[in-house]
Amino acid sequence: MRRRWIADEVDHTSGRAALTGEHALHLARVLRVAPGQQFDIVTQVDGRAVVRAGRITSVTDQRVEFELGEELPDNSPVSSVTLLLAVFKFDRMEWAIEKAVELGVERIVPVIARRTEKHLAAAADKRAERWRRIAREASQQSRRASLPEIANPLKLEPAIQSVQDLGIVLAESERAQSLKEILEQAAEGNPLALAVGPEGGWTSDELKQFADAGWHSASLGPTILRAETAAIAALAVVMAMASCSKE
Repeated sequence: MRRRWIADEVDHTSGRAALTGEHALHLARVLRVAPGQQFDIVTQVDGRAVVRAGRITSVTDQRVEFELGEELPDNSPVSSVTLLLAVFKFDRMEWAIEKAVELGVERIVPVIARRTEKHLAAAADKRAERWRRIAREASQQSRRASLPEIANPLKLEPAIQSVQDLGIVLAESERAQSLKEILEQAAEGNPLALAVGPEGGWTSDELKQFADAGWHSASLGPTILRAETAAIAALAVVMAMASCSKE
C-alpha cells in the first residue's frame, strides 16, 4: 500500500504537484525518496479533496515534485463530525487530536472552558499551528483524502455558535440518555457535533449554555473517563454506527 501525502502546490494544467519546505525535507532527508518512486497525492479540485497516483520526478531538500496520474477511489469519512474539545493538558490533547483525525473527524474546535487551567488557556493560541501539523501528519498516516480543519481556540459561547449541526454534549451528570440512543433517533447522514469537556467536566452553567442552544446531553456509560478517552470513544461510536447504516 502506497504512502499518502497532501500536496503543497498543484498545477492541474500540467498534471504536476509538489511538496515544499519541511515536508520536502522530510521526504528527502528522512525517507530518502528518489525519482521514479510512486505515492498517493491528495490535491484540491474546486474545493474537493481528490487523491491521485503520483510519481516523483525530482527531489531536493526544498522541493519534491510529482507527475500526477489516475484519480483513485474516495475514502472520505462516513460521517461529518465537528468535535468541540475543551483544552486540557497538551500532551494528552495532542494524542486526542491525532486519534480523532485518524477516526475521521472533519473539524476540531479547541474550547477554553471554565475548568481549563489558566496557563493552558493562555498558551492555547500558540499551540494551534502545532495541532494543525499533527492533524496533517495523522491525515497522511491514516490515508485520508481530506485534511480536517483545526480552528483557533474559542471560548464556549462562540464555539457553540459556530456549529449549526445536531449537537451532543457528553456529560458525566447525564443518566437518562446514552450517546447511542441519541444517534439512533437522529436523521441518518446529517452532520453532527460532539462536545467533550476538560478535566473535571463541564460546569452546570456551561451545560445550561448547551441546553439553551438546543444541544442534547449524552452519557458514555457509568464510569468516569479522561477527556481524551471520552473523545475517542464517542467518535468511535459515531463512526461505527454511520458505517453500519451505510451497509
